[in-house]
Amino acid sequence: MQTPEKITPAPAAARTLSLPEFVSMLAVLFATVAFSIDAMLPALSDIADELSPGDPNRAQLVLMSFMAGMGVGTAMAGPVSDAIGRKRAIMLGSALYIVAAAGAIFADSLTILLVLRFLQGMGASGPRIAGTALIRDLYAGREMARITSFVMMIFIMIPALAPALGEVIINLSGSWRGVFAAFIAFGLIGVTWVGLRQPETLPPERRIPLSPARLAASAREVLSNRQVMLCTLILTLGFAQMFSLLSSSEQLFGITYDRADSFTKWFAVMALLSGAGTIANARYVMRFGMRRIARSAYAMQVVSATLALMLVASGALQGDAAFYGFFIWAVSLFFMAGVTFGNLNALAMQNMPHVAGMTASIVAALSSLGAVAIATPVGLAYDGTPTPMMLAALICSGLAWVLMGWLRD
Repeated sequence: MQTPEKITPAPAAARTLSLPEFVSMLAVLFATVAFSIDAMLPALSDIADELSPGDPNRAQLVLMSFMAGMGVGTAMAGPVSDAIGRKRAIMLGSALYIVAAAGAIFADSLTILLVLRFLQGMGASGPRIAGTALIRDLYAGREMARITSFVMMIFIMIPALAPALGEVIINLSGSWRGVFAAFIAFGLIGVTWVGLRQPETLPPERRIPLSPARLAASAREVLSNRQVMLCTLILTLGFAQMFSLLSSSEQLFGITYDRADSFTKWFAVMALLSGAGTIANARYVMRFGMRRIARSAYAMQVVSATLALMLVASGALQGDAAFYGFFIWAVSLFFMAGVTFGNLNALAMQNMPHVAGMTASIVAALSSLGAVAIATPVGLAYDGTPTPMMLAALICSGLAWVLMGWLRD
């Protein structure tokens, strides 16, 4: 067992990329998930009009089905990457992602689209999970959290621009289906970059065969680890409040606050402002530690959500002031994500280098599926106000703050 702060030995060839290129490549891989969600936001109303005119709220399931597919896919991506290597796992996942996106272009019913989005989510889990394990092959502890924060700095630029890019694609192509062509192009960029530039980080002698007995033993080890399970539960609560806001963001901006025409611009500004969270984490995580920073972020969100709920309930803010109050709260929620997610992943994986893929899979699968289970009813409870999302953030952040007290750094 290695100490948290030591760097895991890796093949010398695995470090041939410069740090800036390594971080940029991983940012593209990680951003596959965010791009696949955020670029769909301006398309939801068009999808609702075409495929679900009688129940426009069902268009939100285009996001939730992708997240559910990602949750299921992550259960397989890690063990597969432990068995065949990180690069091959990324290639397989990317191939499924691209094929499902191509099929979605021709979907003629919401049901078919949801199935293809589920498969697309499964595919996207390959680059995301194998990429996380790849980082763990090379780094550990606070250094892993720092590298992940660098990745998130670049990563956040893509989802910040994704809604605006999705809107441009829809206008140019004349249909929401054009967004799926962009997904194909994005997937090809990531898989080509990895294929041509990234050496394999998991040598054959460290691989774990895909045998039922070995998989069961690895899964039992991960599931019985108190630190891993606590981090998974906290990540579930963190993702749940993010998914709740994302699933209703177009309705909140467009209907509640009458900002439909400028939705993509406001979303980009919100994401870029919240990127300060990843910058702050990369700068201070080596000094203050992962647990302390993440717990402080959840405490901040408890205060922020409480104040926001009080303002909404009292009606103290009206018109533009009400929108700006909501916008500031939304930025605080994204800021919390930038400060916590990388740290919690590093805390979960720091003592699990020998089963990095399995650990990444279980953490991501359980947290994603749990978050979807929480966020779906919250999103469907949209009532013309941000109250359901703010209440979910208050409860989830409060519970996360309590659980953070049980972790060790």
